Amino acid sequence: MFFSSRLLRACAALAIAGLLGLADAARRADLGPALAHPSAQIQANGSAPSLGDVALTSGHWERVGQGHIPMPPGVPAAHASALVALPAAHPSALLAFWFAGDRESAPNVQIAMSSLDRATGSWSPARMVVDRWEVAQQLGFGIRRLGNPVAWVDGQGQVHLFVVATGLGGWAAGRVLHLQQSAPTAQMPWAWRAKAVLPLSWLWNTSYLVRTAPLPLADGGMVLPVYFELARKYPVAVRLDAQGVLLGMVPISTQGQMLQPALLATGERDWLALMRDGGPEGRIRAARSVDGGAHWSDAGDLPLDNPNASVATLTAGAQHLLVYNPRQIGRHDLRMASSADGRLWSTVLDLENGPLGHEYSYPAMAMADGQLWVSYTDQRQSIAWQRFTWVGASPTAPGKASP
Repeated sequence: MFFSSRLLRACAALAIAGLLGLADAARRADLGPALAHPSAQIQANGSAPSLGDVALTSGHWERVGQGHIPMPPGVPAAHASALVALPAAHPSALLAFWFAGDRESAPNVQIAMSSLDRATGSWSPARMVVDRWEVAQQLGFGIRRLGNPVAWVDGQGQVHLFVVATGLGGWAAGRVLHLQQSAPTAQMPWAWRAKAVLPLSWLWNTSYLVRTAPLPLADGGMVLPVYFELARKYPVAVRLDAQGVLLGMVPISTQGQMLQPALLATGERDWLALMRDGGPEGRIRAARSVDGGAHWSDAGDLPLDNPNASVATLTAGAQHLLVYNPRQIGRHDLRMASSADGRLWSTVLDLENGPLGHEYSYPAMAMADGQLWVSYTDQRQSIAWQRFTWVGASPTAPGKASP
């Protein structure tokens, strides 16, 4: 019996995926429970004051601004933004990162950055901060393309970047690069140096990718959501200490076709992962941990349509927020929803309503100076932003009645 070359490649990919899963299990065994930061995803590691330590009572989110983050001159394409809030004493309130170039996977794609000035509320001119040739030289191996930046501020106020890099084999053969902020100079106030490739797999750390924001922990460390994408797709939680050192990893689900997990802390030890699903159901998938990320179990689908597209999550006091594409087909609509428990969601407002064929995708969220910021890809040409403030009854500390 003869096999086609395509079938042979598929069988080989499945075999490699199975071997990777078995071998990587050894890295997961000793990872115990952790406690989420009290204001997870909002005031991680001393970032700017926000609504994270209060409960939001009667009121609503009101859009108070929107626009586009400046693009590097002469660069026609942008995708996959990430936002991170900076400590209150810093002159910049937020940093935005995304990948930009001629198109996705083009040879000239780099990681771009813009900072939000705390005093003026304006975005700085964008510039490229991660170049694949420079990073390849620092790490000692070739890099074909860059994508999907994720940012984190550690316990010392240093900014870390986690970026997907590939060689041969496309995104499914991606690796997660770890870059750390360099000492600022007058000429280069923001720069990063390649630290390492996260050691997630025995096969050259292949086929693990990042996309969504970390979940900060009470000990100053964090959980970095990643996903495996070689033949089978499944989400994984990677824990790092307060200095960014890898401690271990735990599978969020072993079911196929789930990727790009976005984490929510509904309690110190009670966590949710909301995931893009590549299957035919067209819904957001969920998994849950009740022991601080030591173990996860599948929790079914949310009753929300989604066209196999990335989502963003954030917690504001007792309110959880989700930004997602709300249709089974097409990324032309973008919606914000809220929930008290992470399972039942109600629409806050539609961020975008475009014609079929338009794309508003890959959202990110952050809180800075008491305001909510949302960024997202606009037509694969630029990064759009919207800013919100809470309007209504004065926020009160959890457990206290409103006056």
